[in-house]
Amino acid sequence: MPDEEAERFSPQKTEAGTPEGISGDPYIIRYPGIVAVADENGSAVELVEFFDCIGGAMWSKHHYIQSPVVRSVRNCGPTMRYLLNPGRADLDLQGSRFPAGICGAAVDGDEIEISYVGIGGGGVGAASCRSFAGGVTRCRTDPAGGGRKAGSTVWLPRRQRVLIGVDDTDTPEEGATWTLTHNIARAVEDEASRYLSHTIVQLFPVPYRTKNCVSIVCEFASSEPTVLVDRYRRLLERYTLSRDTGMAVFTGFDPSPLLPFGRMVKRGEVMRDLIPEVNRGSLDLILEGRGIIGAVAALPFYTSYEEALSLWTGSS
Repeated sequence: MPDEEAERFSPQKTEAGTPEGISGDPYIIRYPGIVAVADENGSAVELVEFFDCIGGAMWSKHHYIQSPVVRSVRNCGPTMRYLLNPGRADLDLQGSRFPAGICGAAVDGDEIEISYVGIGGGGVGAASCRSFAGGVTRCRTDPAGGGRKAGSTVWLPRRQRVLIGVDDTDTPEEGATWTLTHNIARAVEDEASRYLSHTIVQLFPVPYRTKNCVSIVCEFASSEPTVLVDRYRRLLERYTLSRDTGMAVFTGFDPSPLLPFGRMVKRGEVMRDLIPEVNRGSLDLILEGRGIIGAVAALPFYTSYEEALSLWTGSS
């Protein structure tokens, strides 16, 4: 590259302090973060990629689903989520048709290993862009760019899914549960516990509601669930305005056993003695005010926004 062209890619400052040019390698888009959660026996992995470039993320979603390692993929806010089968596969890469994919996933003790491969620009995404992502503890990567085939293997901390359900933190005069829960989630997030999602769940409008009758579930990927839950509880107790606050926690890969209960609470008034026990994962009732019913009901609806937000009646 001629010197005068190279200058365009050097970060410069205007008089107002605004950067000009590109900081770093102009052909690498660094993923802001990648995290992974595994089920109890390591038979399923959810890979969560926070993206900066939506075009690149949608391109990956379109092509990566072709890999036999990938069970499903969905876009969830600023993340792309891949449900993976642990194992390895030789991908028959072809330009335009199948230019990149996830070729391996493994759960090994406290680590999750993910391997990517691609050709051309797909190789840049598979190798350089993900190797430099936040959350990667170590990596092995190939030189990428041009028409080359390139790949990488990244190692991530093995994390657990932690769902925190909350209901009834406000009063008729002040407060809002959806804002408080999000702000607490942001406050407790750290390297060990990444805040992944926030879902508002519409419940059946019981007579003693504040106004809209919703509960909240905040999702985390955590390697220190006990620490996370304790920090969240302490802040919730500090800032709640209600004596009826409920806080429930599900720690595990799949909270779907709680769906029948959650749907009951969306359809009508439910008593707390119907709160179920779960066989997979663990359900803990942390704050047991009247809001505990809505707190538990919110848990299985994490990231299922359409169903969570729908208003049901007793006859629906």
